[in-house]
Amino acid sequence: MTPKCTRARLTLSRTIAACFTVAMLVAAPASSHAGDIPTFAVDASWPKPLPNNWILGQVGGITVDAQGHIWVIHRPRSLTDDEKGAALNPPRSKCCVSAPPVLEFDADGKFVMQIGKIAPSKGSSDTTQLGKPAETAIDKDANEIFIADGYGNRRIIVFDATTGAYKRHWGAYGKPPSDDKQPPYDPNGPAPQQFANPVHCVKLANDGLLYVCDRINNRIQVFRKDGTFVKEWFYEKNTRGNGAVWDIAIWPDPKQTYLLSADGENNEIRVLKRDDGTVVGGFGRNGRNAGQFHWIHAVAVDAKGNVYTAEVDTGKRIQKFKLTSDALR
Repeated sequence: MTPKCTRARLTLSRTIAACFTVAMLVAAPASSHAGDIPTFAVDASWPKPLPNNWILGQVGGITVDAQGHIWVIHRPRSLTDDEKGAALNPPRSKCCVSAPPVLEFDADGKFVMQIGKIAPSKGSSDTTQLGKPAETAIDKDANEIFIADGYGNRRIIVFDATTGAYKRHWGAYGKPPSDDKQPPYDPNGPAPQQFANPVHCVKLANDGLLYVCDRINNRIQVFRKDGTFVKEWFYEKNTRGNGAVWDIAIWPDPKQTYLLSADGENNEIRVLKRDDGTVVGGFGRNGRNAGQFHWIHAVAVDAKGNVYTAEVDTGKRIQKFKLTSDALR
């Protein structure tokens, strides 16, 4: 090798090293910032096997209470005969029998109040009867309960949390809801002026903003507690089928910086900035292995940033994802 070639290679090496050093310096702040965004890893050891030969059906809801206990509601009638073989008469197999519809992982709960009754819906303008509600949120300061109502009606309705007295209700954009038949969702059309069925979630942040899942229309609409419309965000607008916005969990840092949005059609969870709805992270995909989803229906997060998910259709399970970043520093 000639001296000229040696000097050229040394120069090239130094140039590459210098460029690499600069790149590392430039990338460092971004890496530090990335550590603030929640990331997760599935905890395949959770939950432990259920006692009493129990099995879960479609898991429609999951939440975390102030004590960190995990509450689950499932659908016993969704179990097939082969899944509940031990409950048949005569039994067809050793396993299993349906678990009770509501499960708490430790301690006891109690019945407090009922709003509405099992009867035909009277429509989205009725103030006494619900139409297949999907989810509730409690405002402790105002002592009110917000209901995503829901699978039959197309509205948010509010009641007194103690007496059950009707307070107010509204539809998409804070306007009166309509039960008129809506055209099929069109990703290239104008924004739908009514909620579709189901109005699938309602979540209340500490600053008084209310987040509503308009599932089939692939959007989150944001309101003030009095029903005033604030803004909306669309996600995966080309999604048809069962829609891209199924549930929301609010991040537990003091500013409630993020929203976790469950998508049961694309089977993923998106991490959103709560101030502007920007997608900054996410996890999951369609599948049946640990960490994958089939019809993820609900999502919850505990005070430590661990995420819990519930699946319906033939998913019929709950999963836990441990926080792996510094997003709660």
